[in-house]
Amino acid sequence: MPATPSRTDSDASRRRTLSEILIGPPRDVRDPRVFHNLSLVAFLAWVGLGSDGLSSSCYGPDEAFRALGPHQYLAVFLALMTALTVFVVSASYSQTIDLFPTGGGGYLVATRLLGPYFGLISGSALIVDYVLTISMSIASGADAIFSFLPLEWQLVKFWFVLAVVLLMIAMNLRGVKESVLSLLPIFIAFVLMHAWLVGYALLSRAFVFPHAFHGAVHEARHAIDTLGFVAIAAIFFRAYSMGGGTYTGIEAVSNGLPILREPRTVTGKRTMIYMAFSLAFLAGGILIGYLLENVQPSAGETLNAVLFNRVASDWTFFGVPVGLEIITFTLITEGALLFVAAQTGFIDGPRVLATMANDRWLPRRFSSLSARLVTQDGVLAMGLASFVILIGTHAKVDILVVLYAINVFITFTLSQLGMSVHWVREHKSEPRWRRKLLVNGVGCIFTATILVLTILFKFDQGGWVTIAITLALITICWAVRSHYRRAAEAVGGLEAAILPKLYEAEKKAAPPLELDAPTAAILVSGYNGLGLATLMSVSELFRGEFHNVVFIGVGEIDSALLKGPDEIHELENRLAADLQEYCQIAGDMGMHPELRSGLSPDVVAELRRLCLEVAHEFPHVVFFAGKLIFSNEVEGFIGRFLHNHTSLELQAWLQVYGLSLVILPVRVGGASSPRPLPSDAG
Repeated sequence: MPATPSRTDSDASRRRTLSEILIGPPRDVRDPRVFHNLSLVAFLAWVGLGSDGLSSSCYGPDEAFRALGPHQYLAVFLALMTALTVFVVSASYSQTIDLFPTGGGGYLVATRLLGPYFGLISGSALIVDYVLTISMSIASGADAIFSFLPLEWQLVKFWFVLAVVLLMIAMNLRGVKESVLSLLPIFIAFVLMHAWLVGYALLSRAFVFPHAFHGAVHEARHAIDTLGFVAIAAIFFRAYSMGGGTYTGIEAVSNGLPILREPRTVTGKRTMIYMAFSLAFLAGGILIGYLLENVQPSAGETLNAVLFNRVASDWTFFGVPVGLEIITFTLITEGALLFVAAQTGFIDGPRVLATMANDRWLPRRFSSLSARLVTQDGVLAMGLASFVILIGTHAKVDILVVLYAINVFITFTLSQLGMSVHWVREHKSEPRWRRKLLVNGVGCIFTATILVLTILFKFDQGGWVTIAITLALITICWAVRSHYRRAAEAVGGLEAAILPKLYEAEKKAAPPLELDAPTAAILVSGYNGLGLATLMSVSELFRGEFHNVVFIGVGEIDSALLKGPDEIHELENRLAADLQEYCQIAGDMGMHPELRSGLSPDVVAELRRLCLEVAHEFPHVVFFAGKLIFSNEVEGFIGRFLHNHTSLELQAWLQVYGLSLVILPVRVGGASSPRPLPSDAG
């Protein structure tokens, strides 16, 4: 007879693990306050989501200004174009927030307004872009910090970058709000120092700005007369495209709406305003500052470091030189904020992975939550992919900038195109459709133009690598969804084949409960063909052996449900209804039915708890679980990766307590589906 687990055993199973000590204790999904505690107000959202766009002022203007070469007078027009682009794209995404109040990232917008295949392209491009956001931000942050250190320190910069990636993975495994709060002082310091220095650079030379503007116009006309309009336009737009990384964080707010404080649309639009004005001022102001201060590239220094040296190197405080300290502190905040910017990739990247996983483009595990209510696999995937990219490029910003900013404009363009199509379709029901179409239409033209220019100028330099990686991801997503579709059809076929037999079978009266009688405990995941096949197999293969049958089901709290208490209650009610269906059928088979259910982001942990409770209540229990077996070998290999292995994991764990779990294989996908055969997996 199996050993009956005691309360002590159960208590021991709840002892704190190493991961709980490092990452934090589990959160209770039934506590309504947890959703409030996980959400961000507009200011914190500006920190967590807006830092990507704001930090791009550390490398976007730098790369754009370098691309001008000797034609630095074009920086005036480049600054104006940069600010205009920021406001146009921000205004476009503000309308996206209104239309998608629960989260309107590029994937959802393209999927719902243009179709699932456009959504696949947009989502895949966005995932690659967020990986590059993490890589680019951390590498640029290291460049900024090492700008004021001796050149020999450059030897350890690469290892420093890799260490930061690992640290940020650990921080995000704890949860979004904790990671944002820990980075808040860095963000505030960056904003204050850069607003001070950039503002001083502009105000101190405000008297020469009209002269600089007229001089830029004159030199541009002279260059057009000498080199031709096409040549100057090519130089300008190449610089414009090289600075495309400046705009990459704008989309993050609409995609991150689920983590914002209610009312989400108000919070999101307020966050968008903060981001647009701060980014336009800093990015445009830095470009003008480069021109006014005659900034030139210097070995081992970013252009921002050169600019701040020109502005503040001779500052004193009551006769005491403080310029070097101010510059050093500013560069430290710059580098640190670039690390904060990587946070956008860790917040929104896993969210896109989870959304695509819910639509079955990616393995379902990417939508699963940890005990800390974090999409743990998504965080790990984004972090490890960035780790590989940084190793492959040796954390060189000049290489990463070529790979960067292509994909985000694919998403931008598809989002704005989808919104434009939507306003045309809804012109009869939306009185202001023309104004809204104008905003999204102009945004679509801007983003499409930047996309074409970016591909043209970056493709031969290595931009093709980004496109190749994105196409590979699209292909993988297509294969994953094809498998899930075939699996769903197979399970649906099982249900269609089994239900008539169950309805035609002779109905029996359910006997009364006997706790000491032999009991079958069947693990089910909702009311479906697999659960019915498992029940039928137990009934046929162990005919008359079991007096009781207990159906054990756990509702998985995944990222799609982590919105509020209403979604949790709905899942709980749906699970109870599914288990009641099984109980009705088991009662008609002549067994006494019972059900045990629970909700948790960690299905295995909750199943362990429920199984121990059932074993304590029914001393003569045998556990059963069904397992889909695909007859096609390739499908079998893919299936082992795409489907969870809950039954196998639980089987090994129950054996420690002397309990048996029998796995009944259910073959699907062949020309014929044989009757499920029992497998002694113990």
